[in-house]
Amino acid sequence: MNILIKSAKIIDPESEFNETVQDILVENGLISNIGLGLDNPNNYKEITFENLHISQGWFDSSVSFGEPGFEERETIANGIKTAALSGFTAVGVNSNTNPIIDSSTHVAFIKSKSYNSPVDLYPIGALTKQSKGEDLAELFDMKNSGAKAFYDYKKTIRNPNLLKIALQYSSNFGGLVCSFPQENKIAGSGVMNENITSTSLGLKGNPALAEEMQVARDLFLLEYTGGKLHIPTISTAKSVALIKAAKAKKLDVSCSVAIHNLVFTDESLTDFDTRFKVTPPLRTQADIDALIAGVLDGTVDMVTSDHNPLDIELKKIEFDHAAYGSIGLESAFGALLNIFSLNDTVRLLTMHKKRFGISSNPLQIGEPLSVTLFNPEGTYVFSKAHILSKSKNTIFKDYPLKGHVYGIISNNSSVLK
Repeated sequence: MNILIKSAKIIDPESEFNETVQDILVENGLISNIGLGLDNPNNYKEITFENLHISQGWFDSSVSFGEPGFEERETIANGIKTAALSGFTAVGVNSNTNPIIDSSTHVAFIKSKSYNSPVDLYPIGALTKQSKGEDLAELFDMKNSGAKAFYDYKKTIRNPNLLKIALQYSSNFGGLVCSFPQENKIAGSGVMNENITSTSLGLKGNPALAEEMQVARDLFLLEYTGGKLHIPTISTAKSVALIKAAKAKKLDVSCSVAIHNLVFTDESLTDFDTRFKVTPPLRTQADIDALIAGVLDGTVDMVTSDHNPLDIELKKIEFDHAAYGSIGLESAFGALLNIFSLNDTVRLLTMHKKRFGISSNPLQIGEPLSVTLFNPEGTYVFSKAHILSKSKNTIFKDYPLKGHVYGIISNNSSVLK
């Protein structure tokens, strides 16, 4: 690929050109020059956009695409297009497919789908066989085939000894173990946060205690075993405090929060709208405040769209029976800009690749070009017209968002609006 990107403000703390407006000359996929007013003697294609900003390519650690097995929800091909036009050059693909991604063969299948693609797919292999929580899956073989972590998506590891063994075993090859933070016997059949709102609506509650007990248990196990633990999508203030204390002990733990858990409270459920039925459930404003503070001070390592396309039949039913989940790739950038500064937003979308063993591509001469192009200015109301996924189950419908994504240039190809 040979192109000249014109007048782009670089947002990349790893680049010497950070916070400056530059032209970027790309030849054979590598950045050959950066400077203002660069000539174009070879008449390369020029990339120009209004108020163009550019950063390292964005990464989302928790994305579900459906294929194989649930292509009616989303195909990998359309998922790649959705990720690209939402600004993501890399995504961690969850194991909740059919069959479950629990072997090196399944990992290789997912990897093969991103060959010659502008978006890199990084499989997150199941921690246990068929995600049943009984026997460990082929962790080492999956790691060698390209799995970046091990996670029974949204499923609790009920047996603490199984998690203990997983942490001990995976430490031999640097594997990252993920444990969904919910104690099922405490959560029971709760469908939303246990609070005054659940009582007033007559819906069964899932208390914050269910998450916090599991987080505490997992951190005790990590302290005993060593290894690397990632706790995906925490949602309570106490979880933030527990993880902060664990990090003070130098435990090798990281955590994420779903973007919608930084925006909506359990009061959003007053109309029984199943778009807001997610897991972990939407909590209180006090929890949101603690989560945001945790993101800013580094206790919460990363954010995720927790993109999970679902059939309309799974959402357009009674609230108690509706499935949990929302799509989120398309709204991720705009929602984060409503909460955080531009620099913090870009940091959250780029700087956590290392935890998953993914190298960064700083905007420096000689580096491969892997970038996201965007405009941080302007607002719009998110609507069906903005949805790129096959499924339309978005929690952000009719919500005001900020900024616009132009697309990506990566792996010697581009997807631009």
